[in-house]
Amino acid sequence: MSRQFEIAKQIIEETCPHRKLKLENIRLFASVIQCKKYHKGDIVLAEGEVCSNLLYIERGLLRQYYVKHGKDMTEHLSCEGSGVVWCIESYFRRTPTHLLMEALEPSIVWEIPRDIMEELSETNCDMSCLYRRFFEDSLILSQVKADMLRFESAKDRYARLMQLFPEIVKRAPLTYIASYLQMSLETLSRVRSSKI
Repeated sequence: MSRQFEIAKQIIEETCPHRKLKLENIRLFASVIQCKKYHKGDIVLAEGEVCSNLLYIERGLLRQYYVKHGKDMTEHLSCEGSGVVWCIESYFRRTPTHLLMEALEPSIVWEIPRDIMEELSETNCDMSCLYRRFFEDSLILSQVKADMLRFESAKDRYARLMQLFPEIVKRAPLTYIASYLQMSLETLSRVRSSKI
């Protein structure tokens, strides 16, 4: 089996663990995805570009951020096993994004093109289910983050991030983790040094 087929199967299993897709649909999905490789520091999506792909990280670490008053603010951190990465508003409205996406490590990313997936999901039940699940998982994760920021203390936010994404805590620079959790670096240092 090809690497592309194996990755397609992996994406499907992670996204739809309780649904068994037909072999021909796994092959169909494999024919759609495209591999891209990035070096550390590469811009994956620049401000002003239109996000026209969902991105699945095979290996690596990506950061989405925006610039506010000359300071960059981390919106999202993603690594292997954290679902698809995308800029929601740009993707749905087909408008230029205000977010930037960069590789924090050498990364292998699989692009899932919007136009092809929309076309396939209109006539193929398996593709429709898979496509919908990408959005469901991503929106649930967005809600979890919003609730975490609204209702949890700094200590609880950090504990939640460690629970949900331990690899991000191990691999992302502390400055980006603090920004993602909307706390100062000093607060993050105090939280990390206390017993959780």
